[in-house]
Amino acid sequence: MRLTKFLCVPLTILGLACVVPVSAQSGGAVAKVNGVAIPQSRLDLVIKAATAQGQPDSAEVRNALRENLITEEILAQEAIKKGLDRNQDVLTQIDLARQGILIRAYQADFMRNNPVSDSDLRKEYDSVKAQMGDKEYKARHILVETEQQAKDLIASLKKGGAFDKLAGEHSVDTGSKSNGGELGWSSSAVYVKPFADALTNLKKGETTNQPVQTPFGWHVIRLDDIRAAVPPSFEEVKPNMQQRVLQRKFAAMVESLRKNAKVE
Repeated sequence: MRLTKFLCVPLTILGLACVVPVSAQSGGAVAKVNGVAIPQSRLDLVIKAATAQGQPDSAEVRNALRENLITEEILAQEAIKKGLDRNQDVLTQIDLARQGILIRAYQADFMRNNPVSDSDLRKEYDSVKAQMGDKEYKARHILVETEQQAKDLIASLKKGGAFDKLAGEHSVDTGSKSNGGELGWSSSAVYVKPFADALTNLKKGETTNQPVQTPFGWHVIRLDDIRAAVPPSFEEVKPNMQQRVLQRKFAAMVESLRKNAKVE
């Protein structure tokens, strides 16, 4: 019979933590540190979190997580020995952490017990598709800080100035200026209303004759091309639709709870 070897090593001044394969433990504890048991349920929880983030559920990973729990227990015991568990800031942080865990558990419970029907998801899909419209626009813009700057740029364009060159020289939109102000193919719905309204009123190849003001500044907009929109299929976006509907339902439920809560 092969005997399982293990080693007790001095990890800190607290004493010995026995490094034993997880399977060698009994009684529902994966280790004992200075007589304090680390329950199997704690290891199960961190394994579940690790696998949810893509880590394999292997013996190596389990033992590494177990070692982390041992180290954390040692440090926690040291903190208690120093009286840090009675520090008011620490107590407040513990209270906030507890509250956060309860909120996440409540939200997960709500999501689990309020499934969204395919019928509701279809309605959401049709609504979003209608908002996106049946056209996509390939646009460019030059974003500046003042109306006068935008007017000067429009005058330069009318004199034969190159849109992409002017965008590179003057636009404050760092995401598009290096590409001559190009914004790529998008539905008008992705833009703020003043921008979208100006864009959809242009014909292919046209530039706005007047500056367009949005919360971001003043725009000079050019429409390079238009094409028919091809929305993703229902099955492609179904998971996102489900999350969107659930979040909206949860927000409505939270608002209802707030209205009924007695806040003094």
